[in-house]
Amino acid sequence: MDYELLCRQLDSLSESVKSGISILANASALLYQSLPELNWAGFYLVHNRTLFLGPFQGRPACTEIPFGKGVCGQAWKQEKTLRVPDVHAFPGHIACDGASRSEIVIPFRIGGKIVGVLDLDSPVTDRFSALDEAGLEQFCRTLEKCLPDVNVSGL
Repeated sequence: MDYELLCRQLDSLSESVKSGISILANASALLYQSLPELNWAGFYLVHNRTLFLGPFQGRPACTEIPFGKGVCGQAWKQEKTLRVPDVHAFPGHIACDGASRSEIVIPFRIGGKIVGVLDLDSPVTDRFSALDEAGLEQFCRTLEKCLPDVNVSGL
């Protein structure tokens, strides 16, 4: 996968856009359409001590995830990317879609503060490689540059 191209596409899609929610909506669509073997791509946004469902592509999902719960809550708590080859082996995994087998979650920041996480799920065990992890982290850094002056959560 050409993650540099995805970053350039995100940059282009975000140019002159003032709505953080619109940028996140296009970012989730871009990833969902570009990456093979995904069944969910989207964002959870921080409000107080909870992650709330944001823009996404895929089946309906969990709407609230408490701090530290599941893969998304743990990535937020640990302030780092979590790549899970087998979600059924992850203690406390929250199963929003029973078809999901692997997951990667990357926190993103505005002004140094985590404001949300990018969450990708796959029906394929061990779908996400170290190369995907590095590319998706680069994608989130590009996203952060697109979002500094806009309201992301809308909450």
